[in-house]
Amino acid sequence: MSLRIAVILGGRSSENPISLASAASVIEALERAGHEVATVQIDRSGSWRLGAGRRALEPGPESGSAAAVPDRLPPREVATALGDVDVVFPVLHGPFGEDGTVQGLLELANVPYVGAGVLGSALCMDKDLFKSVLRDHGIPVTENITLRAGDAPRNPFGFPCFVKPARLGSSVGITKAHDADELAQGVALAFEHDEKVLVERAVSGVEVEVGVLGNSRPEASLPGEIVVTHNEWYDFEAKYDEGEMDLVVPARIAEEQVARAQELAVRAFVATDCEGMARADLFVRDDGEVLVNELNTIPGFTSTSVYARLFEASGIPYAELLERLAALAVERFERRRNLRF
Repeated sequence: MSLRIAVILGGRSSENPISLASAASVIEALERAGHEVATVQIDRSGSWRLGAGRRALEPGPESGSAAAVPDRLPPREVATALGDVDVVFPVLHGPFGEDGTVQGLLELANVPYVGAGVLGSALCMDKDLFKSVLRDHGIPVTENITLRAGDAPRNPFGFPCFVKPARLGSSVGITKAHDADELAQGVALAFEHDEKVLVERAVSGVEVEVGVLGNSRPEASLPGEIVVTHNEWYDFEAKYDEGEMDLVVPARIAEEQVARAQELAVRAFVATDCEGMARADLFVRDDGEVLVNELNTIPGFTSTSVYARLFEASGIPYAELLERLAALAVERFERRRNLRF
């Protein structure tokens, strides 16, 4: 069945270019499947622009820098378009898109949308609160302390350790600190991006990722193993530069660890009130214990991104994955219409 689908892309965060790449793949696949696609592009200043399909993806004059006076709200034509589609597909990464803000707007617009709702999106974006909820549900997570604005750098875990903004993605603002000087520099850098900073114990082991798909009965993909080819750790360049990372699917871990990673990914998805999709980032320690590190509610979404490749290897090709996500958005919308608010 052909649908009218609005893809929201870009966004105010530093992950804007990643969103544009993800959205281009999503739009192309949806149009190839016969769907009518409208685009709603948000530039770095916060201005909104309405377009149609792939033709709308050329960068606008304001897309590279912030405008002096950004739009306060989406213009009327954008609001009209969002109210006149069957499904909205937010392809936004980081703050002001993956953190519940856009999801709240879509809830108010009363339109079906792909992915986690307001609570799940906000909770998974905040790595401090995310880990607190998982600990309360008995789900093992990587150890951390949390620093707030004005706190001095502190590290009870020894070196190396990782320092990261609490509410950012794509390894932006993250430092692997090897000594006290690098710790102080890493904390200062992270505070440039957020008012809350995590210092995490470094984990020795295998980094694996698991895709989760579904609403009330989520399913896990095969785990994939992240192999960084040149850099010391899985930083921004390793994630997005050609040839800097290999994904091995299935991950080269024992069968019981495969099952445990899938179990924890689904449990984390449910505990954080996610629906639709998420990618769980986990570690398999050298002693065999599996730890959850993060849950990304809008993972990178090109056909060669990790989430898509995990499900491709699990028997769900890219085009089918998009169809299922749209169907899950409609299913949730129809289910929630029966609630009395």
